[in-house]
Order: sequence, then structure tokens, then C-alpha cells
Amino acid sequence: MASETSGGDATAGTVRVDSWIWSVRLVKSRSMGAAACKGGHVRVNGERVKPAYGVKPGDEVRLRQAGGRERIVIVKRAIRKRVGAPVAVECYVDNSPPPPPREAVAPAGIRDRGTGRPTKRDRRELERLRGTPGHPPAP
Repeated sequence: MASETSGGDATAGTVRVDSWIWSVRLVKSRSMGAAACKGGHVRVNGERVKPAYGVKPGDEVRLRQAGGRERIVIVKRAIRKRVGAPVAVECYVDNSPPPPPREAVAPAGIRDRGTGRPTKRDRRELERLRGTPGHPPAP
């Protein structure tokens, strides 16, 4: 029983949502988890929650991440301490949609390493290639 009070595995009880999403490696730090909750990016069972909200097994956690991607996970185990990635994936069921395919766009205007800053002429050519406002695209 000492492990439950010291912050170990808490399968029977509830765990703070910011701590849980950090423990299962959905965010990089607990403070980032708390900031996500405060910003309205975390929902548990469809409702926005504060960082201290308690999650328990069976809850659905939705986390909106950078780039517009949304992670949808079902809590299998409530843990308080951060664990390794193989153990972390055993603590939830991932129902997230697959990430969108990366666009195969050729990067415009990549300079060789060590050539220094672009000159004004180089910059104008890059802007013309990219078609930025005020500069017509290259023919």
C-alpha cells in the first residue's frame, strides 16, 4: 500500500489529468500538460477539464496537439509516475485517427551550407520562386 501513497501505480483511484498525460508520454512535461488543460486542449469524456481533474480507467481523454492533430485515448490504467514508452502504451487504448500524410513539396531556395546570408538579389529570386505577395511567381 505504500506505493499508492508515494505516487506509484494507482489502478483503483483517480489521477490528475495533467499528471496522467505526462506519465503516459502524451506531453513532454507536466507543466505542458497543465498548460494544455488551461488552454482548453484537453477534454475528458467530452468536457473541458482543469489540470487537477481526476481521470480513472474507462475515461476518454482527447488531447489537441500542435499541428491540429488530436489524440483520442481511453484510460486503461491510472498511473502517477512517468514510465518508459513500452509500458506507457499499455496504460491506454489509442483511438486517434492516423496522422495526415506529409506533403511531398520540394523546398524552394535551399542554400548550400556555409555560403553565408543571401544577397538582396538572391532574396528577390527566392521571393519570386515562392510567389510571395508583391512579387509575381516565376514563369
